[in-house]
Amino acid sequence: MKKVGKPKENELLPYQQVGIILLTWVFAGFFGWIYEFIFYYFDGGTGEFYMQGGNLLPWINIYAVGAILIMVLVQLLKLKKYPWLVFLVSVVATGLLEFVSGWLVYVIGNGTRYWDYNTEILNFGNIGGFVCLRSVLIFGVSALMLVYLVAPFFVKLAKKMSKHAFLILAISIFSIVMVDEIYNLLASKFFGWPDAMEFYKSAGWKYLT
Repeated sequence: MKKVGKPKENELLPYQQVGIILLTWVFAGFFGWIYEFIFYYFDGGTGEFYMQGGNLLPWINIYAVGAILIMVLVQLLKLKKYPWLVFLVSVVATGLLEFVSGWLVYVIGNGTRYWDYNTEILNFGNIGGFVCLRSVLIFGVSALMLVYLVAPFFVKLAKKMSKHAFLILAISIFSIVMVDEIYNLLASKFFGWPDAMEFYKSAGWKYLT
């Protein structure tokens, strides 16, 4: 009977991989919110902060999706040793994700837009308002930070903490974000409860639509 050997020193256990994915999901959405919160302060030319995204928490889902997509591509294509390829693949992948997502929302929602580069500064390379060169270049740089700084930090965290402590941390943070996401995407609409946009507007914040 073949014995199952111990995992290699640099090999992650399944629970560590899952926890890292959950933490990456949360971190990327938070990072995207911070980026947009700062960018739109200057974009409007009014020196005012606007609330972003559709959640009560500072988190935007498309950045989370993009981060996981990048991590999967880097792993499958074995790109980690080649930062320039990580950058290029990330630019193309996130550009396609942004364009397809924006276009689908526009078509299915009868002209609804969650973002519109036609009305923003630094919108060179703009395609239909759904994607522009500035955005994908920033996503490419962010991907380098994710692959070479953020992900290694989560790996170290996973190896340093006990199994139960790491899973409790990752699942708890992920669950809080997803409860917020489900509330605003589904529950608020199904039950007619106030969503994040209504909440922040009632609190006096300007909400970017």
